[in-house]
Amino acid sequence: MGDTPGPSEPTLEEQIAAYQREFQDLDPQVEKIVSALGRLNRRMNVAYGRQTATLGISNAEWEVLKALVLSGAPYRMGPGELAKRLGLTPAAMTHRIDRMVSEGLVTRERDESNRVRVIVELTGEGREKWLEAMRLATVFEEDLLQDLSASERGVLGEVLTRLLRRVEHAQPDAGGRLNDLD
Repeated sequence: MGDTPGPSEPTLEEQIAAYQREFQDLDPQVEKIVSALGRLNRRMNVAYGRQTATLGISNAEWEVLKALVLSGAPYRMGPGELAKRLGLTPAAMTHRIDRMVSEGLVTRERDESNRVRVIVELTGEGREKWLEAMRLATVFEEDLLQDLSASERGVLGEVLTRLLRRVEHAQPDAGGRLNDLD
């Protein structure tokens, strides 16, 4: 696979050469890996965003649907817990939930056992959007990894998981965002 940069973006090799010119202590192998991961992440987010847009939802809404599904049936969580999981402020979470309630993707009701607590619950329509997004993502991801053998996929998965664990251990509070993106 060649390095195909986006418009006006240097290739990885050009980027690394420029970095080495300005910072001689750079390890080009490390920089290539880190830069490739960053570019891959950015391009995958764009691709997923295009897919969710065809379903009439945003990536931000997809994140909420995913969090609710991951919570397990009956797919309910408090807005504070959702905000924490997604690395959002309570205000940003409220804004996102307001939008999703108006679109019929989730409901927001008072908890009958604790009238102060609010519960956000996935609707049938929200679950269908989540399923369709998963179908689209599966096709995209299979295409993305088509050139890797099953063994290479296994090794890549293990290596990336080790890197993720290292970052999670070193930066346990870095699961969210530095700033709200909504």
